[in-house]
Amino acid sequence: MKLLIVRVGAMGDVLHALPAVAALRAARPEWEIDWVVDSRWAPLLVDAEGRGPVVSRVHLAETKLWTGSSLSPATLRSVLGLRKALRAERYDLAIDMQGTLRSAVIGWMSGAKELAGYGDPREAMAARLYGRRIVRRGAHVVEQGAALLGEAAGIELAPVAVDLPRETWADSWAAGLVDGRRLCVLSAGAGWGAKRWPVERFGELAQELQGKGFAVVVNAPRKDDRVALAVAAASEGAAEIVVCNVAGLIALVRRAAVLVGGDSGPVHLAAALGVPVVALFGPTDPARNGPWGAGVVKVLRDASSVTSYKRSAETEAGLERIGVDDVFAAMREMGLVEL
Repeated sequence: MKLLIVRVGAMGDVLHALPAVAALRAARPEWEIDWVVDSRWAPLLVDAEGRGPVVSRVHLAETKLWTGSSLSPATLRSVLGLRKALRAERYDLAIDMQGTLRSAVIGWMSGAKELAGYGDPREAMAARLYGRRIVRRGAHVVEQGAALLGEAAGIELAPVAVDLPRETWADSWAAGLVDGRRLCVLSAGAGWGAKRWPVERFGELAQELQGKGFAVVVNAPRKDDRVALAVAAASEGAAEIVVCNVAGLIALVRRAAVLVGGDSGPVHLAAALGVPVVALFGPTDPARNGPWGAGVVKVLRDASSVTSYKRSAETEAGLERIGVDDVFAAMREMGLVEL
């Protein structure tokens, strides 16, 4: 059996799809299971040599190029190159775990004998391309993914904890950076403003954590990241900015004592790695999108928060009501700090 997973991004979404695919790998180790993913998130699936604990191989979708230069010759070459590579594999089954028109088109152009997806995908047009439409079941997206993949493959699946690839250079870099310190990683960014806890709170938290003996870092995708810079400034030197790619972030988070952040990729990464997490939720529903993994997870969400996936710029009112004291109370419950 040759099976293709289509879940191109982003970080948290790929991590939420992985427990279902890992369960399928455990149930059918002889199957070839490949994955189409944005090149930015490939380190979640395979190392630099193309080896990973779950998938046989990845096909890279250059979605950033496609979005930025949709009509350029480079985009056309990229799309046609992906189509050629996918069709050469002659897949028996492709499963769109993303539910957008773009991901459905990728699944369709693979030429797989069958393309399956949710009957109610994120973008309704996507369903028109599916040869098989599967009813969404489960509360959390991880459970939904396992139900989708299991029904499409004809196997009863329950999501399992995942292992992520390691890179030697990243492990060495992270070990040198941490250097035996008790590390707290702050993940202050998010996909849109409503999911971001105020940077001033992160700054205050960093100062308090430093007083409790933690080394505090705020992760950033690049050195000019405005959110990370604002947190570092608000912390008055208590939080250090660490710029790293996905492979580096995996290695760094593995060594953390705790990660604190909003509904963002690093929060879901920490949960997947079994690292203690304090997750700060506002407009998104943690029952559906919360961190999932084998570690200790504490989700904070004010009772006034209203579930909305509208991409507004301002911090959601309920999320703004969560205070630094609330975070410390959660950390005390988790046994991470004392009174």
